[in-house]
Amino acid sequence: MQEVKVHKPFIKHLLQFLMRSLWVLGIRWISALLLAVFYPLFYVVFSPPTLWVSYGILQFFLEATLTGTTILAGGKTLLFVPACTAASAYLLLALLILLTRGISFKTGVKLFLLGSLLIFAANIVRIQFLFYLLFTVGKNYFETLHLLIWKVLSSAYVAVVWIFLTWKFKLKETPLVSDFQYILKIKKY
Repeated sequence: MQEVKVHKPFIKHLLQFLMRSLWVLGIRWISALLLAVFYPLFYVVFSPPTLWVSYGILQFFLEATLTGTTILAGGKTLLFVPACTAASAYLLLALLILLTRGISFKTGVKLFLLGSLLIFAANIVRIQFLFYLLFTVGKNYFETLHLLIWKVLSSAYVAVVWIFLTWKFKLKETPLVSDFQYILKIKKY
């Protein structure tokens, strides 16, 4: 048998690459953890535009007044609570991006901006639909469909947005799974 010689510079470069990759992985995971901890920031960022756009559209159909986070329209008082912002949807999108291996910073920003725009638009449509229900068929339908849309359809919509983004940006990696596969691959060396 002939012995295969491995050049020391190759091993040095391989180790540097592996260490750099592990640093990037660590930074992504720590960023995801910090994002989850400081998740109320999503309310600060997304609540005002969600409230203002929802109120603005409602004014096309009804005379409405906005006081703080309360909308008075059609003899009804609508309280805009933090959950109306869909902050958890934006958080989930950001976590999916951060926990997917191989996404560059620039691509991650593009993914988040496009995904956030899709979530924002769907949330505005959801709010307007719920306003319509409240003013046309009453509070019982509003309450029932509000819970259904909020608990079931919203989560499914974020999944559809993520699938669309992975297709549009041709992402091949799977959140978390690709990282664990990479770590197992490194352990073999």
